[in-house]
Amino acid sequence: MSEAMDALEARVHRQLNMMRDLGDRLAGIRVRETSPDGAVTAEVDGNGSLCDLVFTEAISKLSPSEFESVVVATAGRAAHLAIARRGDLVGAFNAELAESMPGGEPGH
Repeated sequence: MSEAMDALEARVHRQLNMMRDLGDRLAGIRVRETSPDGAVTAEVDGNGSLCDLVFTEAISKLSPSEFESVVVATAGRAAHLAIARRGDLVGAFNAELAESMPGGEPGH
C-alpha cells in the first residue's frame, strides 16, 4: 500500500510541476508584429491582449482610416500568433499529461 501511495504522490507532484510550468510558459507569451510599412508595431500577450503599441513617423503618411486599418490588422496578426502559440503549449501539455497517466491515457 505504501508503495502505491508513494507512486501516486510522485505522479501528483510531477503533474503539479507540469501545470506550474505551463502557467509560467503561458504567462511568458509575448508576440510582436510590425505592419508591412513599418508604421505600427503591436505586442500582445498569450491572451491576445494588447500590451504595447509603437508608431513610427510612417503613420504621418496614412489617412485616419488607413491608420485604423493598419493598427487593427497588425494587432490582429499578433493576437492570432499569440493564441496559436498558446494552443501549441496547451496541446503539448495535454499530450505530456496523457503520457504521465497510468496506461498512457487520461482516465486510465
